[in-house]
Amino acid sequence: MEVVYLGVALVSLCAVLLSSRRRRRSAMNELPGPWQLPVIGSLHHLVGQLPHRAMRDLARRYGPVLLLRLGEVPTLVVSSREGAREVTKTHDLAFATRPLSATARVLTNGGRDIVFAPYGDHWRQVKKIAVFELLSARRVTSFRAVREEEVAAVLRDVAEAAVATRPVELRACLSALGIDITVRAIMGDRFKERDVFLHALDRSTKLVAGFNPPDLWPSSRLAGYLSGAVRSAKECRDIGNGILDAIIKERLERTMEGGGGQKNEDLLDVLLSMHKEGKLDMDAVKYVIFDLFSAGSETTTLEWAFAELMRNPKVMHKATAEVRRAFRAQGTVAEHRLNELPYMHLVIREALRLHMPTPLLLPRECREPCQVLGYDVPQGTQLLVNVWALGRDKRYWPDGPEEFRPERFEDEDAVDFKGNDFSFLPFGAGRRMCPGMAFGLANIELALASLLFHFDWEGPSPDELDMAEAFGVTARRKADLLLRPVLRVPVPFLESTPPAGNGDR
Repeated sequence: MEVVYLGVALVSLCAVLLSSRRRRRSAMNELPGPWQLPVIGSLHHLVGQLPHRAMRDLARRYGPVLLLRLGEVPTLVVSSREGAREVTKTHDLAFATRPLSATARVLTNGGRDIVFAPYGDHWRQVKKIAVFELLSARRVTSFRAVREEEVAAVLRDVAEAAVATRPVELRACLSALGIDITVRAIMGDRFKERDVFLHALDRSTKLVAGFNPPDLWPSSRLAGYLSGAVRSAKECRDIGNGILDAIIKERLERTMEGGGGQKNEDLLDVLLSMHKEGKLDMDAVKYVIFDLFSAGSETTTLEWAFAELMRNPKVMHKATAEVRRAFRAQGTVAEHRLNELPYMHLVIREALRLHMPTPLLLPRECREPCQVLGYDVPQGTQLLVNVWALGRDKRYWPDGPEEFRPERFEDEDAVDFKGNDFSFLPFGAGRRMCPGMAFGLANIELALASLLFHFDWEGPSPDELDMAEAFGVTARRKADLLLRPVLRVPVPFLESTPPAGNGDR
């Protein structure tokens, strides 16, 4: 008899719980999403694929907005133009803050930088300084000589490899170029512990990918203790801080002695000026420098553009012919005339579409309850916009979305990448849009034009070229890009330059 009573009680309890759930659903239009497991939530749906690819496949099954639970963290994933417009424009203010994961909190000292700073007075101040002082069009133009000198150094190295018929690992070459330009723009010159600093910075970038145990289960002390991610983050932060403290101290002492010796104002000078005026504390100065290094030295788009050109010989020929026609008389590429290369700019735009610098825009967090495409989003929900999926969606790119075809942007009404067309958001949109877009594009354009102008390139056949992506915040290439340069137009200031071939190919 007791067994019967127990059975009746369990059935009643289930009925009450089901009724309660139905009432909640009727009162609240809950986000759709795949089934979840205890503890891990939706993580099993991401196993075996890169997150942005797995989330694209889930969106095809469950719709353009869906809810995942990444460990303990409720996460809204947006994979449509309409959804992206709502979260970055219509409800931009509601999603204007950042969630501070355990590792990001350590690495940024609680959000003292630009990228991870929570929405508020500090973020508004550092964002304003970044937009109007550090990364304005005028400031980016002021570093033209730095870019031209560093690109010229790379051209000389590549030309020497061409003379020796030696292949070049182009990915490493382009990465070093981005780093050297960024170091000089920020610091004015290279510094002694550069490699140690950059190694710590690279480790930090990998740590903020968002899939560390303490980030997925923030309430669990055990997850944080066992993973070691927080300890690694503290180590990276302390290494970077120690190096920057020494550099800043030396700069301040040199300034006080009146021996600056700087030809042009670098970004460290600007930040220290902001500190002197009381607009930034010294902690913020250092963490803003971390952001500038992380974003400024990223060359993934340039690497992917080159890989796509190697995979598409007709596009390569057209881009090369254009740049050689434009600069044949001068014998070298000049940055101030890059606007004469419309097709090359289409190549860069198409590389951005297929290979977004950050496939999932850096996470935002819902500050207040709102609705996205009619679904209720609770406060505290993390937001991920899958811009990689948007860039390959056949609804917005009906003419071969997986093909590399720069001509698709020739139409005057073609979409731009400045946050105004929500099917193409390589730099984001709204309040949290990347402020360093102009700086990054300037590095890409000059390097790509120069390497195409002076060299032909030989490598694996298009079918053999490995186009796999590596896991991380940014969509870096997984494989090296080993190519053999063939000198076609002499490189200035290179001793014993061999006779060049036919520059018109």
